[in-house]
Amino acid sequence: MYPVLIDFGAFRIYTYGVMIALGLLVGIILATHRARREGIDANKILDTTFYALIAALLGSRLLFVLFYLEDYLDAPFRILKLWEGGLVFYGGLIPAVMVGLWYITRSGLPIWQTADIFAPSIAIGHGLGRLGCFFAGCCYGKECALPWAITFTDPRGLGPLHVSVHPTQLYESLFLLCLFVFLVLLRRHKRFHGELLWIYVLSYSVGRFLIEFLRGDYRGPWTAGVISTTQVVALVLGGISVTMLLYLRRKAERLS
Repeated sequence: MYPVLIDFGAFRIYTYGVMIALGLLVGIILATHRARREGIDANKILDTTFYALIAALLGSRLLFVLFYLEDYLDAPFRILKLWEGGLVFYGGLIPAVMVGLWYITRSGLPIWQTADIFAPSIAIGHGLGRLGCFFAGCCYGKECALPWAITFTDPRGLGPLHVSVHPTQLYESLFLLCLFVFLVLLRRHKRFHGELLWIYVLSYSVGRFLIEFLRGDYRGPWTAGVISTTQVVALVLGGISVTMLLYLRRKAERLS
C-alpha cells in the first residue's frame, strides 16, 4: 500500500508510525474525557497511560523480534526502527495491562472503574493502529481470489509483492472499531466495574482467534500443527476473561 507517507530522500515519515500515534492520541483524549466525567483524576490517567505504553512498546517489539530473530541478528539496530512496523499486539497487551493495573492500584484509583475507562480507548486505538499495519504491509493475510483481496506493490512495505491476499489488517480494524462502538453503548448499561475491560479482552480474543486462520505471515511455532501461538494466547485470555466476568459479577451481587 503506502508504507511511506512523506519521502524527502533521507527524511521519511512512515504511515505506520503516523497511524500508531493517531491511535494513541485518540485513545488518550477519549480516556481523559471519560475520566473527568466520572470524577477520576485525568492527570493520573495520563500517568497510567505513559507507564502502560512503555510496557506495551517493549513487550510487543520484543515478541516480534523473537518471532523474526534471524532477520535481526545481522542488523540489530533495526530493532529500534519501530516506525517501520513490527509490533505483536498480545506481546504488548499483557505487560501493558499488568503495569497499568499496578500503577492504578499504586495511585489509589478505583481499579476496575478505571480499567473500564480505558477499555473503549484501547479498542479504537488498536483499530487505528491496524490501519497502519495495512499501509505498512505487515500482518498480511493468506493468498485468495476474493473481490476484496489486496495486492502489495511497494517494495518498501513488509507484505508479499504482486500477490492477492486477504486484507486481514482491515478485517481486524473493522472488528475493533465495531467493538469500540459496542463498548461505548454497553457503558451506559454496565452492571459492575470491570465489565467493559474483560468483555473487551474476551471479544478481542475471539475475533483474533478467528482472524488468525486467515493470516499469511509467519505466526510462530504451531501447537500440534493446528493453531498458532497467538491463538493459544487468545484461548488463555478468553478463559481468564470469562472467569473474571463471573467473579466480578458475583462480587457485585454480594455487595448489592
